[in-house]
Amino acid sequence: MNTRAWIVFLDASGVSPLSQIRRTYSPRGRTPLLRHRLNWKRASMAGALGYHSTDPDRGARLCFHLKPGSYDTAGLIEVLEQVKVFYSGERVVLVWDGLSAHWSRAMRAWVAEQTGSPWNDYPPALPS
Repeated sequence: MNTRAWIVFLDASGVSPLSQIRRTYSPRGRTPLLRHRLNWKRASMAGALGYHSTDPDRGARLCFHLKPGSYDTAGLIEVLEQVKVFYSGERVVLVWDGLSAHWSRAMRAWVAEQTGSPWNDYPPALPS
């Protein structure tokens, strides 16, 4: 198959302003006790990195989306809408992980509405 398309890798991750490592003091021989309310805010970011399959001179493309809270199906559809605008008029092969929101009914319905958007399920780990 000789397809001139962008290969786009999409992933999302959550971040929190709460540091992972803290310093504390305790007397020698006593284990320090760390207390935290755990009511911090959370933000999420999705990033799409694209490479053209046949024309490396076109360079890589990076786009990202920031959102308070966590991504769900509706949030990921919003990200895909922006990626669609970013790559308008281009062929795109989207590669992403097996997050349940990627395979939900609403996501499959959205993909089915898109013209020229084939949906191929590949196994989680391709044999080498």
